Amino acid sequence: MSPGGAAGRAGARATTRPKLTGRAALLAIVLCAITLTLAYPVREYIADRHQLDQLAASNTRLAQQVKHLQAEARSLDSPTVIEQEARDDLHMCFPEQTCYEVIPVTPSDAKAGATGATPGAKPAGSPWYGRLWASVQKADRSAAR
Repeated sequence: MSPGGAAGRAGARATTRPKLTGRAALLAIVLCAITLTLAYPVREYIADRHQLDQLAASNTRLAQQVKHLQAEARSLDSPTVIEQEARDDLHMCFPEQTCYEVIPVTPSDAKAGATGATPGAKPAGSPWYGRLWASVQKADRSAAR
C-alpha cells in the first residue's frame, strides 16, 4: 500500500459530491418554467375543444330542427292543408258553410249550470276576424272626421 493511500481514500470520502448540484437545480428551474409556460396554453386548448364539442352538438340539433321545419314548409305548400289550418287555428269557414265551435265545459261553468245558467254559453256574434275588421273600419271612420 502506498503511504498516502488510506489518507487519500478518507479525503475522497470527505469530498463526496452533494446530492443537489448547481446543474440539477438549474435543470429543475428550467423544467418548472417550461411546465408553467405550457400550462395556460394546454388549459386553453382543452377549453376550446370543449367549446367545439358543444358547438358541434348545437349544430346537430339545429340541423335536425331545420329538417323538421323544411318538412313542415313542404306540407304547407298544398292549398288544402292551408285551408285546414285556417279552419282549425283561425276558426274560419267558407261563406256557404255553417260552422260550429265546441266549447269545453270548465268546472266554473259546471257550477254556473247548477244555478240555472247555460254552461259554456257565449253571446252570439261574428267571428274574431269580423270583429277585428269592423274595429279597423270604425277607427278609420273616426280618424277621417
